Amino acid sequence: MGHVYEIEVTWSGETTGYRSYSRNHELLTAGRPPILATSDPKFRGDTDRWNPEQLLVASLSDCHMLWFLHLCAEAGVVVTGYHDTAVGVMDDVRFQHVTLRPKVTVRDASMVDKAVALHAVAHEKCFIANSVNFPVTHEPTIEVAGA
Repeated sequence: MGHVYEIEVTWSGETTGYRSYSRNHELLTAGRPPILATSDPKFRGDTDRWNPEQLLVASLSDCHMLWFLHLCAEAGVVVTGYHDTAVGVMDDVRFQHVTLRPKVTVRDASMVDKAVALHAVAHEKCFIANSVNFPVTHEPTIEVAGA
């Protein structure tokens, strides 16, 4: 059957009118702290909470990073830092594309070319990127620690 992920979404309030009901809710799963969520602020959401669009972009970035680190560990590329500035672009009804911009620090200059190449492999293996119907691209920058 593969992997199964169970999530609970909990909301309470009253939908007495479009402008008056709260979009705030919680995302729950066993053994984890809740994620405080809402709708995009353009749709009357709370700016202090995560919205589904942000969570989708975060999932793409996170999946790519985890695959990349896994592949680097297997290939002997020592990563000492990773920071991604991911951007998702939507029109009024769907995502058009997501661009990942990971800035990676490796231990040695001899690892740079392999680290660049492993981003393409990470993209191919990312479960989330393989599940969406819009382009996900990556524009990595690789630096050498102490350089």
